[in-house]
Amino acid sequence: MSFVLIIIILALIFDYINGFHDAANSIATVVSTKVLTPFQAVLWAAFFNVVAFFIFKDHAVANTIGKTVFKDFITLPVIFSGLIAAIFWNLLTWWYGIPSSSSHTLIGGFAGAAITAAWMKDSSLDLAQIIDSGKVFKTVAFIFLAPLIGMLISMFFTLVMIQRLTWIKCGILALVGVGLWFLFQNFQEGKIKENLTKFYRIDKNSKIVSDETIKMKKLTEPEKIEECKKKIEEAQGKVTKAELALKKSQPFFHQYESKGADWVAEQIVANVDIKTTVTSRIGDKLNAFYKTEQLKVLSKRNETRKKEFEYAKATVDSLKPLAKKYYDVGYDSMIALMVTKANMNPLDAIKFKDKMKFDVTNDLSKEISKGDNKMLRYFILGGLLIFIISFIFVEKLREPSAGRQATLFKRLQLLSSAGFSIGHGGNDAQKVMGIIAAALMANGDILDIKDMPNWVPLSCYAAIGLGTLSGGWKIVKTMGTKITKVTPLEGVCAETAGATTLFLTEQMGIPVSTTHTITGSIIGVGATKRLSAVRWGVTINLLWAWILTIPVSALLAALTYWIYTLVN
Repeated sequence: MSFVLIIIILALIFDYINGFHDAANSIATVVSTKVLTPFQAVLWAAFFNVVAFFIFKDHAVANTIGKTVFKDFITLPVIFSGLIAAIFWNLLTWWYGIPSSSSHTLIGGFAGAAITAAWMKDSSLDLAQIIDSGKVFKTVAFIFLAPLIGMLISMFFTLVMIQRLTWIKCGILALVGVGLWFLFQNFQEGKIKENLTKFYRIDKNSKIVSDETIKMKKLTEPEKIEECKKKIEEAQGKVTKAELALKKSQPFFHQYESKGADWVAEQIVANVDIKTTVTSRIGDKLNAFYKTEQLKVLSKRNETRKKEFEYAKATVDSLKPLAKKYYDVGYDSMIALMVTKANMNPLDAIKFKDKMKFDVTNDLSKEISKGDNKMLRYFILGGLLIFIISFIFVEKLREPSAGRQATLFKRLQLLSSAGFSIGHGGNDAQKVMGIIAAALMANGDILDIKDMPNWVPLSCYAAIGLGTLSGGWKIVKTMGTKITKVTPLEGVCAETAGATTLFLTEQMGIPVSTTHTITGSIIGVGATKRLSAVRWGVTINLLWAWILTIPVSALLAALTYWIYTLVN
């Protein structure tokens, strides 16, 4: 069995464990309020974990996870060590009933193994050259922000739900719906801009500028300093051109909502200079055809593959300059020139032409449409509309009573727990997608996370759904009863707040902990009654587990990687 296949299986096992480890997050309040039996609750949660696949198009969280470590330091042993550490910590905390974060243990493990591997080879490397400190900082910040946001939103929803004047309550919910619609529409524009930023290679070339600047500061030889300056100048020139292209593209992508991705892509291609981006993407196609990335990985493990890699790299380097003639001679003519230059036989030429098929308008359209979050907006708006109609029916069209109110909130809890399960699936399954995509990149199978095959998200959503189906009863007890006693009304508020927080952070591409989020939301509903309703001793113990997860996982991964190097 190949190493990459072992890693994919481990990643899906982690995803499965994540499902039953975090099942409590989705079902704790539903079970503790006796709205559903434990078995019914896990079935319900598992189903909506998988529904998330059809709602979230742009895998922003997967991208964040997969790019926490920079590409040059992502290797199969690093990913393997990170996964082993994450699985161990998840099982340990599950066994002791501690609702720790599967997200943070994965990030901690991945980063810890990468830093260890990099420093074992070159101790002079800066952390900024190994890991994306911006992504790590955002993730660490949301250890504290996610539960705080969940708490504040749950307090707000609790105060709205207990409002006795029906029309005021429904009016506030309607305003919340309108506000969320426009907020998520704004997120959509931000995601389209982010996708175009990556499409234009701004992030890639900015990283070259950053790395070469750090490298240059440590050099003393004038020749090497001059070489770094040339690389910085070249990369900065590409960044400047790409940023100008992005600026000229903005008036078009602002019209995505009304005119669609195809129209936006056509306008950009017709009116914006994206030659630098196009030639870079043709370079990607060449690398994919000659398998240079895969051969580069293999050459490090097998000396006999080194010549194959050097030959492939030399061929690609000789063909890349022809890509600059793309606009001058036309795409087909450029491919013909490449076939002649590489002296290909007819059979290889046919394969080459097939693999090099390229449509910049179609590629742009796909990147733009990935930012679409209409499905999520419709789900949020539809959910709030059901709340409003339910309140009007029970409190205005029927004779209001305590029994009807209690029954109403029990039924609404089905909707709120479904929303939280969708957020859980969309957030947590994407983390494993990012790890599997990173493994495929390290193995040379794909060039970028956005190129991940469709079986990756499908298998990840399925694995987390099956994991949720297995349940996690130890943590259900902690989440559902130990923090504070929860009524159906409070369960609705906590789950709605948790779902809203997860939707917000997913749109921002921040991998947050569903555990932290729902814990904060449950604390919020408890604190709304009175501060003494929350068992703060339990909460403080949970906080310590949250703080320790990333550093402990990083240390475990570092130890695993060290043992791996001793054995191999």
